[in-house]
Amino acid sequence: MLTRIGKKSAPRDDDLVALLGDCHARIRSFVALGRALASADAAEAAEVAASAAAVARYFELALPLHAEDEDASLAPRLRGRDAELDAALDAMGTEHREHAPRVTRLCELCRAIEREPASRATLAPELAALVDSLGRDFEAHLEREERVVFPAIDARLDAAVRGAIVGELRARRAR
Repeated sequence: MLTRIGKKSAPRDDDLVALLGDCHARIRSFVALGRALASADAAEAAEVAASAAAVARYFELALPLHAEDEDASLAPRLRGRDAELDAALDAMGTEHREHAPRVTRLCELCRAIEREPASRATLAPELAALVDSLGRDFEAHLEREERVVFPAIDARLDAAVRGAIVGELRARRAR
């Protein structure tokens, strides 16, 4: 049986680091669901289709918003404060662009499986390789952000700036 992703957890008020951490947890969860989908030999067609749709929807809609949060709202406010932080921000932006073609292919595969769940059997090897590759890259990307960027948010941005960024994150999701 495939792993189901539960309902969204309530955002933790106006805590920017917690909101970004929740996004990171969702990225990890949908990578895990992609892995489960790639190995779901005994799953029913409806469950395969629903899981494929969920993975595609997350990576088509939510992941780009998270990247925009980081690139448009966070990076400009943190840049120029120290060399390690600037290097992490540069890597973050570069990796967002580098992930895009593989994320697009992941969504194409998932949409094909959603339309025709039986195609999972033939698409599973490519899906598994792609999810494994993205999963490794996402984990390194997320770990660096959590180790370098997240601590800088609280240490280097005052409450008003953090609140403004939270407002921008929410406005993106209200579009």
